[in-house]
Amino acid sequence: MRITGYRTLTTAQRWGRPVGDANGVYDDGVVPVPVVVVETDEGITGVGLGPHVEAEAIFAAIDGQDPRAVTALYDRMLRHTFKAGHAGVVFGTIGAFDTALWDIKAQAVGEPLWRLLGGHDRTVHAYASGLDIGLTDDELVATYQVYAERGLRAAKLKGGLDIERDRHRLSLVREVLTEAAHGRRPGLMLDANESWSRKQAVRHVAELERTLDLTWIEEPVRRWDADGLAAVSRGVRTAVATGENLTGLEQFRPLIAAGGVDIVQTAAVWGVTHFLRVAALAHAYDLPVSPIGNTPVALLHAATSVPNHLVSELQGLQPPIGVAMDLHVEDGAFVLGDTPGLGIRIDETVATAPRQRTAHASDGPHIRPERAGRRLLAVAPGPCGATGEGTFDRPLDTMRMEDR
Repeated sequence: MRITGYRTLTTAQRWGRPVGDANGVYDDGVVPVPVVVVETDEGITGVGLGPHVEAEAIFAAIDGQDPRAVTALYDRMLRHTFKAGHAGVVFGTIGAFDTALWDIKAQAVGEPLWRLLGGHDRTVHAYASGLDIGLTDDELVATYQVYAERGLRAAKLKGGLDIERDRHRLSLVREVLTEAAHGRRPGLMLDANESWSRKQAVRHVAELERTLDLTWIEEPVRRWDADGLAAVSRGVRTAVATGENLTGLEQFRPLIAAGGVDIVQTAAVWGVTHFLRVAALAHAYDLPVSPIGNTPVALLHAATSVPNHLVSELQGLQPPIGVAMDLHVEDGAFVLGDTPGLGIRIDETVATAPRQRTAHASDGPHIRPERAGRRLLAVAPGPCGATGEGTFDRPLDTMRMEDR
């Protein structure tokens, strides 16, 4: 079998509500989803959900090769991009091709990827993650009630701009999940998306911990700040989760060595091989791994085969436009199907229709606010994705007088 070509397309995830984090909000709830499709001379095609920046240059590394030599081709793609820097979206393109090759390899033997990788159980535990910082209280409750109806008993909220608002919103979701679980304590996580300095992170989380039991705090400071992440981990009770934006195994080593990560995360767009290698490194240090992403289907398959998988992120309950997946959510978990490969099918006519295309060039969570990490006072998300940089509410370390 030989790789003969590829094509790219971009579809979208339509949330039907604002989605975003401390950095910004997509007010229209439409998020682009890039796709790479790899072709072979035997008619088998593989699908990878991820960027296609520098796709032509990266494809040159695998053109004409046997797609079943996936891990060797992964390293070959890295070698072909080492001077330009195989990081960021370029690393994501490598991950998209890598995922498509794993899809092909599993299809070639007629097995779902989870079984090919040695997984025993097709069930992957999940937590709810609504990208919810732009929602009103009523919208927040309604959103997590839907997750609770699917059996989810842990939730990650976006926050980091206002302690009291975070406390209030976490408490609302705690009530929803506790009621659904007939009184059992739920898991609660907060994702700050790199919006704090070290001291801000410790002050913010320590104050929340006075009244809430947090499972983890995610990306409290910059992704590469090994010493800062370690300082936060020492300064709070909850675990520090990070890694989704680290692109390359070498970027995890200093964080682990410094004690800066308690929950090791990898993003779905970085590919299957990257996840498997990071999971092995984390396992050597007795650390759990947790996949991140809107449609982490490839890493769900891979998660079944590693001994240290903790839980995977469940964002949207519907797939991107024109995308069908052989999985469903039941009793708080993803349940993978038996379709050979990843079980992903793309209706390219629907996925690439002009009305589905979208671009967010000037606003959204992909743009770091000018004063991130340097805010003196709390702010609230504003309209159209703005974070209200000029709208000061109360100090980041505020405490109610009755709590002192």
